[in-house]
Amino acid sequence: MAFDIDMIKKVYANVVERVDAAREITGKPLTLAEKILYSHLWEGNPTKAFERGKDYVDFAPDRIALQDATAQMALLQFMQAGKSKVAVPTTTHCDHLIQAKNGASSDLQSALNTSNEVFNFLESVSNKYGLGFWKPGAGIIHQVVLENYAFPGGMMIGTDSHTVNAGGLGMVAIGVGGADAVDVMAGMAWELKFPKLIGVKLTGKLSGWTAPKDVILKVADILTVKGGTGAIVEYFGPGATAMSCTGKGTICNMGAEIGATTSTFGYDDSMERYLRATDRSDVADAANKVKDYLTGDSEVYENPEQYFDQVIEINLSELSPLLNGPFTPDLSTKAGSDMTKAANKNDWPLKVEWGLIGSCTNSSYEDLSRAASIAQQAIDKNLKTKAEFGINPGSEKVRYTADRDGILGVFEKLDATIFTNACGPCIGQWARYSDPANAPKNSIIHSFNRNFAKRADGNPNTHAFVASPEMVAAVAIAGRLDFNPVTDKLINENGEEVMLDEPTGWELPPKGFEVKDDGYLAPEEDGSHVKIAVKEDSERLQLLEPFTPLGNTITGAKLLIKAFGKCTTDHISMAGPWLRFRGHLDNIANNTLIGAVNAFNKKTNFVKNQLTGEYDAVPATQRAYKKAGIKTVVIGDHNYGEGSSREHAAMQPRHLGVAAVIVKSFARIHETNLKKQGMLGLTFANEADYDLIKENDTFNFIDLNEFAPDKQLTLEVVHEDGSKDLIKLNHTYNDAQIAWYKEGSALNLIKKENAK
Repeated sequence: MAFDIDMIKKVYANVVERVDAAREITGKPLTLAEKILYSHLWEGNPTKAFERGKDYVDFAPDRIALQDATAQMALLQFMQAGKSKVAVPTTTHCDHLIQAKNGASSDLQSALNTSNEVFNFLESVSNKYGLGFWKPGAGIIHQVVLENYAFPGGMMIGTDSHTVNAGGLGMVAIGVGGADAVDVMAGMAWELKFPKLIGVKLTGKLSGWTAPKDVILKVADILTVKGGTGAIVEYFGPGATAMSCTGKGTICNMGAEIGATTSTFGYDDSMERYLRATDRSDVADAANKVKDYLTGDSEVYENPEQYFDQVIEINLSELSPLLNGPFTPDLSTKAGSDMTKAANKNDWPLKVEWGLIGSCTNSSYEDLSRAASIAQQAIDKNLKTKAEFGINPGSEKVRYTADRDGILGVFEKLDATIFTNACGPCIGQWARYSDPANAPKNSIIHSFNRNFAKRADGNPNTHAFVASPEMVAAVAIAGRLDFNPVTDKLINENGEEVMLDEPTGWELPPKGFEVKDDGYLAPEEDGSHVKIAVKEDSERLQLLEPFTPLGNTITGAKLLIKAFGKCTTDHISMAGPWLRFRGHLDNIANNTLIGAVNAFNKKTNFVKNQLTGEYDAVPATQRAYKKAGIKTVVIGDHNYGEGSSREHAAMQPRHLGVAAVIVKSFARIHETNLKKQGMLGLTFANEADYDLIKENDTFNFIDLNEFAPDKQLTLEVVHEDGSKDLIKLNHTYNDAQIAWYKEGSALNLIKKENAK
């Protein structure tokens, strides 16, 4: 039986009336995304049609998911909200704080030894406030959510950008910052700008070496890392319905890499099969009663150009295996000779040192079985693997079942390392090098979602390429980045030429899923007696102090850094070894913007302190400004804050005294996070004004007292020689968000309202 089945049935009880009302109000057929959005309005039944990309709308999500790295800050904030229990079903998943090094057993024990304080804190807070708790080793949050909580037609938010994975089971699932989650946990509405809609029509059928992963790699190539910003991507067509549920999840998962609000597929037979296989026949039965309301209207899919803001068509029969990278997930190259040319042109190492399979993107039973079919061929055809193998199962249920069926044993025969059911290398938790900053240039291939510099192993010289699990296996066996299993032969240990056959696998385990202990702990019905202790001298946890409002007058602000080029949340607040401080705001603030490139000297973590004229690390320089009572400004390029949902990238600069972030454009989640923390997140009205900013500039916001929706702000930039430039700045703040700014943060406003 499913978790929260009564809640799910309530959603389905309302969906017919609400969707019918939305059709009448909008006067047109509806996409699946619109059906879910209109059926989850905070006000209940829809009363007006919303303008895509313009109207801010209050929603009522059905559930929330937190992962341990972001849950710490989210729950520290929730503890201040004045509530005794979460208002909607919420779960905490311990998957980020487990470092991959030697293998599952020793790595898990090491994590328990080093992070037990944090795990105990998360477990006790979950128990006290009514959250379900998934223990370390239980699995990766998004795979666990897909197996247990996702349901067609539902809406959920999660404090991880890859929450969107649940779109594979027909949800609108959106990654948010912890402050957004706190709003909903506290019983308040969740606000989102009504998204635009991108339709992706899939025709033909996947076959041979082509996998669902190649679909999203192609979409990323088409849309780039910012092409989906502000939009929901909805997949449809015969190619979509022919795909497995977990394959759909893979595609939705990497929608985060194109900046999309989320991605989704309509309810179909593959989803029903997956629900029944994961012991949720009650959900499948309930969904079948309203199945026409859990997919887009037929008129929409027949004439998509009339109903979507943009339409992309991909013929799966013509799609080839792709490798995306390095250093960005949208640089796509076909396997084989195209990769040879690209690698030689760009000096990418063709030798592959590691092949990594798993993470939240590709760690299902189907993924492991298809990759194992390639690994088995290496054994049968007497091939010696040229690269090392690493495997991250997605959950204990997947791991146990795959082990029972001999799948993990195949990898182990090739000396693969089976890591813990956790994120591991995908989020920088990989102890590959003792000194990653000075590690050698090399290439790796993985089935993860992100491949930014330093992302997996901390080595800026690691060229990481993203591919399907089966291609990862093939390339790891060949040891060459440009290996094309469709055409290329390999020499086995007997000196014979052999070729790899097409991968095979199972959509679902033939003998069903099985698990002895899935790692779930239910909360007590009444947690009021549960005590939560945070030691004053803890290096890992720190109770929060409210932020002070920045005020209606900001003058004399100094430039902290003008970031050059790509500046992701990894650059603003790195993961890897810094994950240990995710619950201690002051300690983790010591990594603030250390990965950002200074536009004036093209160095990282080396900026000018205008008070001394000396150059120093970004956090040290910012702390000097804070001590002197001087506010600062950060300048950035396009898509600033791309990547993870981590709100630390907003909270850390705020904690240290940064007042405003001014950029050419923002990634959606990061812009919202800045607003939630009571900061100014602004964009240049004229992008060329980015070039006017000099290293010794001082900033005066001359009309901040007139801060209002749809009204530009004016910035006076005072240069070192006394000359000045007036720059117009745009923003997307509405009245409610301006109230967050005036109160110092959204949390401050929540506490104020709860105290009434």
